[in-house]
Amino acid sequence: MDPEVRSLRVRYCRLRTDGGEPVAELEALSFRQRFGAVAVAAEGIGGVETQLEFRRQGYMSRLLRQSLAGMAQRVDVAFVSDGIEGVYENFGFVNAVSEGHLVIPIRNVERAAGRDPGAAAPGVRNGSSADLPAMIRLYNNAHAQRPWTHERHTGWNRLVPSTTWKPGSQTLILQTGGTAVGYAVLEGRAFGDPLGSLAVDELVAEDAAGARLLLTAVSRLCWQVRLSDFWVRDPADSLVGRVARHMGCTYQQRFPPSGGMMAAILNRPGLLRSLEPELRRRAAGQQSDKVYDAASDALRRGDLLPDDKALIRLLLGHWSTDDAYAHGVSIPERYRDLCMAWFPGGGAPSLPTPYAHRLDRY
Repeated sequence: MDPEVRSLRVRYCRLRTDGGEPVAELEALSFRQRFGAVAVAAEGIGGVETQLEFRRQGYMSRLLRQSLAGMAQRVDVAFVSDGIEGVYENFGFVNAVSEGHLVIPIRNVERAAGRDPGAAAPGVRNGSSADLPAMIRLYNNAHAQRPWTHERHTGWNRLVPSTTWKPGSQTLILQTGGTAVGYAVLEGRAFGDPLGSLAVDELVAEDAAGARLLLTAVSRLCWQVRLSDFWVRDPADSLVGRVARHMGCTYQQRFPPSGGMMAAILNRPGLLRSLEPELRRRAAGQQSDKVYDAASDALRRGDLLPDDKALIRLLLGHWSTDDAYAHGVSIPERYRDLCMAWFPGGGAPSLPTPYAHRLDRY
């Protein structure tokens, strides 16, 4: 387990035989997950494993049920970072975030930059561990209201370390007047692998000019090894996404029907109480207090949107109200305008696209 995961609160949930022989185990990791401008206490399931001789005998189902019952005593919502297809739906989980990345042709970057593709981007240098505090600040400022985001705290370091056969994460820092104003983290590759593409795990900048300079620096690296394009793992409605769209790019998004990144509501009333400030922010006074309070009470009771699987997708912005209608969800006419404000779907002005940043997955 890497140092950052160890820094999280981890509970090990295990099943053993009467003689003490291990049967199955999983990890329950504690963190705070964002639903927009509000972060709530949550737990995630990881490290799920059953010993070979005990598989297909129902032990993992038993362990998951017991673990989720324990989690429900501590938090109101649970997550899975990499769910197995066809398994977690049986325990109340649904896919709640999609996978996406920008594909940027270096020719487009060169044209937008108007410079020699081999020339160095001004102000961009290689990074080091000393740059982590500035990177944490820049990341939190850029993604503070994005659903599925973890706020990064002092000491965060999920960069991939260098090993014998893999160079690990490469970091570029954009500096102005002695201050870091942007960064890019390039995905490490195994030594000996054919270099067919270059992927950027994160690219964050304070402004559009900084984003263009960092994209230019990455484009130069591609030009040096004769690559025609590169990936940036960032949502299309981020600052970097908007700059890349202006240059000309492709956004590739995947919506798996099962497995992948999933979420489940454990305690509806508690979760909605925690998210009350966020729901009021989204509503922005569009309805009278009387209508708002009645709808809020109905939502907590389950009279409004009784399906928890639909609700978690709506709260996180994976679905909009129109998506819910398309899937047969019924909403009383008197609450429709408020639900449109509460659940606009990711990519709306009041709610950025939900995105699981690769360096924060467990």
